[in-house]
Amino acid sequence: MMLTEEEKNFIAYWEQNRGRKKRLIWQLAAGLPLAVLLSGGIFITYFSGWYTRAVMLINLNHSGTLVVLAGLLLIVIFIVVFSARHRWDLNEQRYQELLARRDQSS
Repeated sequence: MMLTEEEKNFIAYWEQNRGRKKRLIWQLAAGLPLAVLLSGGIFITYFSGWYTRAVMLINLNHSGTLVVLAGLLLIVIFIVVFSARHRWDLNEQRYQELLARRDQSS
């Protein structure tokens, strides 16, 4: 089975960029918008005070806000790293499959 032009272009693109996309800077850039959106929603919900009992419990101890902020930071880091590595793994798997198909047809 022959490769389409799009698949050939992907192979060429991934051969050039696979090392660069695995670096930490690219991983941060890839997952950061989703992580900021999710943590922003949590942050807004937390400070809106819609669940008064939770707000009262958190405000009993002043470290509650710090715990929420630390949790948000951990959520951002996890989402950024996980989504970037997952995307890289998907592209790498597609690349390996296309190479196997190309070698098989040759």
